[in-house]
Amino acid sequence: MTRTAVHLVRHGEVENPAGVLYGRMPGFVLSELGKRQALIVAEHLAANDIAHVVASPLERAQQTAAPITDSHRLTMDTDEQLIEADNVFEGQRVSVGDGALRSVRRWPQLRNPFLPSWGEPYMQIARRMLAAVYRARGHAEGHEAVCVSHQLPIWTLRRFLEGRRLWHDPRRRQCSLASVTSLLFEGERLVAIRYTEPAGASSPKVTGA
Repeated sequence: MTRTAVHLVRHGEVENPAGVLYGRMPGFVLSELGKRQALIVAEHLAANDIAHVVASPLERAQQTAAPITDSHRLTMDTDEQLIEADNVFEGQRVSVGDGALRSVRRWPQLRNPFLPSWGEPYMQIARRMLAAVYRARGHAEGHEAVCVSHQLPIWTLRRFLEGRRLWHDPRRRQCSLASVTSLLFEGERLVAIRYTEPAGASSPKVTGA
């Protein structure tokens, strides 16, 4: 049975001095720390049998993928299905006690946290991410692939694959900056999920991450 690994890499820290929820907005790039984190995760994967690298179209994901691509002398692909989740609060501050969440007119968008009502449905995220993973697995069959994406899509897919409910407390996500969530396949069958933090742990509560 052919064994293949697909590594879901979260991008590094983003430059975000205003502390907004940047979502899919263009122009949000890696901070200096984020660039170092990208190099760390590339070094972590340097000895792996990487045959395919694909990233979300957003700048921070492309920047994180670049050192991995370079170290394995590959060409980076882009997959729209790896993009960050859509969110109606994009471009606004959303910390508890300030910003958009204080506006009464925004409260109807918070009515259903199980969907969620403020953005792209969790099930839709899981399905598009799973499709991207299987495309990457096909490109790298018998070897390893890297998919550079974002915290919520990666965590949502992991919960889906582990058979857990998709709605969750964002503060409890296990998906640190530049972390690696590895999906191990035998043929097309998922047999294991592993998680590592080459650049160390980071808080899911930090705006700009």
